[in-house]
Amino acid sequence: MSAPHLPKVAGIDPVVPVSAHTADSLSGVSAAPGGFIQDRLAAWISDLTTLHELTERLARTSTLDDALHELLDAGAALVGARRGLVVFEPSDRRGPVSTIGLGLAHAELGHLETVPRSATSYGRILEDLPNAESALTTPDLLGDSSLDPHRREVAARLGYAASHALPLTAEATGRLGAAVWLYDEPAKPLERQRHLLGLYAGHAGEHLARLLELERARADVATITEELLPTRLPRVPGVQLAARHHTAPQGGGDWYDALALPEGALGLAVGSVNGSGPSALAAMGRLRAGLRAYAVMEGEDPVAVLSDLELLLRLTEPARSATALFAYCEPARRTILLAGAGHTPPLVIGDRRTEFIETSVSAPLGMLACWEAPSVEIIPAPGETVLLYTDGLLRRTGDSMDRAFARLHSAAARVPKALRDDAGSVADHVLRTVLPDGLDQDDSAEDVVVLAARFE
Repeated sequence: MSAPHLPKVAGIDPVVPVSAHTADSLSGVSAAPGGFIQDRLAAWISDLTTLHELTERLARTSTLDDALHELLDAGAALVGARRGLVVFEPSDRRGPVSTIGLGLAHAELGHLETVPRSATSYGRILEDLPNAESALTTPDLLGDSSLDPHRREVAARLGYAASHALPLTAEATGRLGAAVWLYDEPAKPLERQRHLLGLYAGHAGEHLARLLELERARADVATITEELLPTRLPRVPGVQLAARHHTAPQGGGDWYDALALPEGALGLAVGSVNGSGPSALAAMGRLRAGLRAYAVMEGEDPVAVLSDLELLLRLTEPARSATALFAYCEPARRTILLAGAGHTPPLVIGDRRTEFIETSVSAPLGMLACWEAPSVEIIPAPGETVLLYTDGLLRRTGDSMDRAFARLHSAAARVPKALRDDAGSVADHVLRTVLPDGLDQDDSAEDVVVLAARFE
């Protein structure tokens, strides 16, 4: 496999590996005192410039994978290696766990993983074996008869002859993993290079620890959000349901619900609690639970359901506001009675029309002393899909609200006829068209909820 092109940074030529014999001979070179001091100063300045450049590049990464790739590239440049791998495996065993290679194909990483961990330098670090607390250098893998035979066999098969490994640690988390760089011929990094790599690895460990904490927090938010939302959608004769939901990294308050009601009726709801983070998630969970109870008791009157929900919000979350929309559907009669509180209007998508259903203008819940607004009745034709959504779908476009509404309407009107028989296909097409970059945008602070109901 061809070697990757490594970046050249100040003071380091990543293309030329350092021979073990050359390293030893260089250590004995003497110079005049004045020239020696000038050379040392120049080397220090070069090293500081290198370290600054590489740590700045690392600091710009925002995900664990990107940071690990950057770590491998920088380390290869610092020690003059062409290939390497990093195993991210936090010592608390809470995950996530990943292995990333540099200049190694997936099959080659598989070959390396067949070597017992205790026989590899990075494995000794991960297993906390003796003498594995610091960097481990093996300058001549093929010539060292004391090494594990299978390790030498794999090294010969993959074409590397030396390695340099070091642990990745952080003060708050302890060991996070280990990285190893591989040389094509017997070699070892100079003491200066090892020192610079150690300093860089210290910065990298703290940065990785911060990203780990952030990723775990995001995973916890996503798990809590999924637990607060429906685990499955009900099956009600005469209507087909599909839902799409994405939570912003910091956790938002957008939600949806669908519940079967007595006499073959169906209740549909979407809403959004202002704010983000754990408190917004908790408020969203309370509102959704309250709405389910009110829908069962008086779902045929959406205005009463939202009035009760507004009272619940004022009593339990006096400093918070929320938008909501509740629809009471009778699929057998193909009728929908709905009411909205400051929420975006539903969209009806069919062969003969694509139009917003304007609910009466009403303030969000929690904004007025007493909320009430008239309900609206709609009768979808056979084969039409009613799309409920939150304003995060519009805000993620980056357009003004008028332009975002127009963009949504255009996307809905252009749903191919072949897709209109499936509620999920309709929702997916609208999302792909309105948000070409997809829902997984790490830089977006907006939740997105889309709930589609296709009537037979």
